[in-house]
Amino acid sequence: MGAAAPDTIPGAMRDIIRTDRAPAPIGPYSQAVRAGGFVFVSGQISIDPATGQVVSDDVASQAKRVLESIRAVLAAAGTSMDRVVKSTIFLANIGDFAKVNEVYATYFPKDPPARSTIQAGALPKGLAVEIDVIALAG
Repeated sequence: MGAAAPDTIPGAMRDIIRTDRAPAPIGPYSQAVRAGGFVFVSGQISIDPATGQVVSDDVASQAKRVLESIRAVLAAAGTSMDRVVKSTIFLANIGDFAKVNEVYATYFPKDPPARSTIQAGALPKGLAVEIDVIALAG
């Protein structure tokens, strides 16, 4: 007998979240998955969902686009930025920490989520920043 797919195991319900207000996945993953009272948002990069193009070389502009995509995915899942409990920021250059932090703070002005920030060896499409989050489901 083969193993059951995760969404067919009793009690292991999950919903795949999709929105055209965030970039389409560039690989075999979902924008987000809602399961167990949480929404797990895949790492978002600074691709304009309307054009499919990188928004800018500027790290602050990239961070803003990433966070707007996260906001859109969370809205599609029926939740919001104020319900984010954990985020991970991946930077191509840890020297961009202060610039990204400044933008990030505007999206989480009160009681920000737990967070990790790491320098990655490289990010998709040569971009400067990628962020993923976990939020409470709405």
